[in-house]
Amino acid sequence: MTAPARASYVERRRPPRGARRSRTGIGAVVLLGLSAVGGMQLVRDSHDVTTESFANLSAAIAPELAPSAEPTPDAFGRSGEVKVRFTLPGEPIEFPLAIGGNADALQYQWVTVSDSVAVGEPRPLTTERPIAPKLPGFYRIAIVRDSARTIVSEPALAVMVPFDRKLGNWLNGYRIGTYLSERIGHTRGRPEVPVGFVEVKPELLDLPLSKHLKLADFVTHDDQDNVWPKYVALNPRLLDKLELVLSDLGGAARPELAIDVHSGFRSPSHNREVRRAASDSRHQYGDAADVQIDANGDGKITLTDEIRVMLAVDRVERAHPDLVGGLGIYTSRRYRTPYLHIDTRGKRSRWTG
Repeated sequence: MTAPARASYVERRRPPRGARRSRTGIGAVVLLGLSAVGGMQLVRDSHDVTTESFANLSAAIAPELAPSAEPTPDAFGRSGEVKVRFTLPGEPIEFPLAIGGNADALQYQWVTVSDSVAVGEPRPLTTERPIAPKLPGFYRIAIVRDSARTIVSEPALAVMVPFDRKLGNWLNGYRIGTYLSERIGHTRGRPEVPVGFVEVKPELLDLPLSKHLKLADFVTHDDQDNVWPKYVALNPRLLDKLELVLSDLGGAARPELAIDVHSGFRSPSHNREVRRAASDSRHQYGDAADVQIDANGDGKITLTDEIRVMLAVDRVERAHPDLVGGLGIYTSRRYRTPYLHIDTRGKRSRWTG
C-alpha cells in the first residue's frame, strides 16, 4: 500500500508560459530589469549588485509569479488514471506536487471530499512529506496562501482505519469476520491481513477511484445493506492494473471502454458463504476483482471478449512485472455470461472455472 520512495516530495517549477501579467504592465518592466541584472552578473562579481536593488526587484516581481501547485504525472500511478492515494491516520505520505512561483509562504491543509470542510490547521508546504489527517475518510489537499485557499481536485487521499481497530469479527458495527492467519496463525506463503480498511459512507459510493472505477464497485455484496459505514480492503495496485488493461484494449480509439465489476472486496465473513470460494481468496485482501469487459464494443459479453482481455492482462504483466498475479476465466453454464478474475497477488497463476 506504500508508494515507492522519491528523492523529493514537493517539486518547484517555473510558472507556465503566458502567465498572467498585471494591468499596470509593471511585470514586463520588472522582467526586463531582472534580465539586465542577470547580464551584469555574467561580467561582474555578484557582490556588485546591491542587496537593496535585488530586494526591490524581488518585491516587485512577486505578484507576477503567483504561487501554484498541481500534481505531478506520477501521482496517478503507472496507468496515469488512479485518482486516490491510500494511507493510515497521521502518517507521513508521498503526495507528489509541482510547486511554481513564489511558494515560500505556501501552506497545505486537508479538506473533506464530501463537503470541503477543513481538517486541522494549515502546515508549511515544504520538501518534507505531508502528514495525513488523523481521522479516517476521504480528503483533498488544499494549498493555502494568506487567506486564499485552492483545492487540488485530484488525487484524493483515502485515510484508512488500521486493521488492529477490528475487534474479533467486527469493525465499528460492521461484520467483517476473521482472516485465515487470525484463525490458524501466520504460515509461510500465506497472506496475513490487510493494512487497513477504507471507510465507506452512502454519499461516497460514486466517488471515482480511477478513470473507470468507483468506490461502489468494491463494496461487499452481503446481507448488511443497511449497515453504515461499511469497510473495504483495497490495494491501489489493483486499480492500476485494471486501468492498464483497459488502456491496452481501448487505447486512444476507444477511451470510453466500460468495465463491470461483479465482485471486488469480499469480507472473510461473506467469503465463507460464497460457493467454491477459496479460504484464502484474494478478494479478502483487496487486490482482486471479478470483471466483465466488452472488449470489442458490440454491446455483448462473449468468450471472445474475455479471451481478448486475458491477452491484454498478459501484456500488462510483461510490461509491469510488479503487477503480476492471478487470472482465471469462468465459462461454466452456471454463469449466464463468462467473466474473469484478475488480481495482483505477486506471482503468476492461471486457471479456468
